[in-house]
Amino acid sequence: MRNVPLTGLLLCMAAQAAAQVGLPAVRLPSLPSVGAPALPSVGLPPLTDQAAALGELSPGSLRELRQQRIRELLRRHRDVLEADPHGAPIVRRELLAFSPQQGALELALAAGYTVVRERVLEGLGARLVVLRAPDDTARSLTRLQALDPGGSYDFNHVYLPSGAPSRAVEAAPSPAPRMTATAGEPAPAVARVGLIDDGVDAHHAALQAVTIHAHGCAGVLLPAVHGTAVASLLAGRAGHFRGAAPGAELYAADVFCARPSGGAVDEVAEAFAWLVHEQVPVINVSLVGPANRTLESVVASAVTRGYLIVAAVGNDGPAAPPLYPAAWPGVVGVTAVDARQRVLAEAERGPQVKLAAPGADMAAARTPRGYALVRGTSFAAPIVAGLLAQALRAPDKAAAEEALTTLERQALHPGAPGPDPAYGYGVVGAELAPPQVLALRP
Repeated sequence: MRNVPLTGLLLCMAAQAAAQVGLPAVRLPSLPSVGAPALPSVGLPPLTDQAAALGELSPGSLRELRQQRIRELLRRHRDVLEADPHGAPIVRRELLAFSPQQGALELALAAGYTVVRERVLEGLGARLVVLRAPDDTARSLTRLQALDPGGSYDFNHVYLPSGAPSRAVEAAPSPAPRMTATAGEPAPAVARVGLIDDGVDAHHAALQAVTIHAHGCAGVLLPAVHGTAVASLLAGRAGHFRGAAPGAELYAADVFCARPSGGAVDEVAEAFAWLVHEQVPVINVSLVGPANRTLESVVASAVTRGYLIVAAVGNDGPAAPPLYPAAWPGVVGVTAVDARQRVLAEAERGPQVKLAAPGADMAAARTPRGYALVRGTSFAAPIVAGLLAQALRAPDKAAAEEALTTLERQALHPGAPGPDPAYGYGVVGAELAPPQVLALRP
């Protein structure tokens, strides 16, 4: 574990002409359009640079956008990655065995499977064994399941960011105010929040005052676009820029490490185990992928222990099949709304949507400096996670349920009261919009 001091805090920043952010009654000054090149995301290119064009795409086309990016990822890294029978990316010839019995493992070894690596998921009281398939990965999984029908086996799926920064902007934040405690008063407890993503730029101005505990990549910090943006929305603080939990202690697990197989389930599972071991009560996951038995078991174990898992529902469109981990029981699935509190055209719908939060018409930290306009459910999830982190200071099942119920009751529902497939229980975090925004320079 490495502690990195940083500065930070979030915030809904409007950009593009006549942008608005916040509650319906709050109107922010118009910001000029800023011409800047698109930012690359980690693993996949940006969703789009013309957000309005998404409204013109059919639901099938929205899903096809992500499928095209997955196919390109597979093409570029065909020596490391392949597709499962449904087209989802997996690590080539790797299979996962979740806490296998020794007898079952010996049967697998006798049948030609070999152990690639093992991970002790200390915080979860489990063990994860990565096996190399003797031949075709899909056929090998079927044979492995037949050898041990009661065991838990699956592909080593690769999970990917559910959104990406689109346009870079230059920002000139005011100096961050000094935080002082009143004499004789104890300092307030600092919220703690976890992040499973790619690398975070600890030196970015929005994060320099934040204490960051970094995990993964053999202790080497590898700043990346997506993780830095999400981290800033969680805990950032710089001048007028504010995250949902300003200055919260951030536990950031990099599960990509700039590798083609970045985001693989065994890495994500190990990140969950680390966060549970560190007792970080709220964990943000702005990654999406298919159902996976191993990761489902890991997530269920964390939820049972009283942790709140907050996840982006994904951007495949309203008619797309559910994505995970957002769609698993007990996970807080988050969708995104724009400055007018309209659900984004690309956001998924369904019972997995528990809450909505701002996910467009705002900016987040851009590595190595400045800020970028962001759009997608990836950037709504950290707003919800940050709000919950301020209410839940330690993992506890009853307290976690109470914190979530309280937030659901505070949600503003643009439509009829009660949960629905588009907004869930409604929009939260709109009040984070500040009365002033960062000054943009063309």
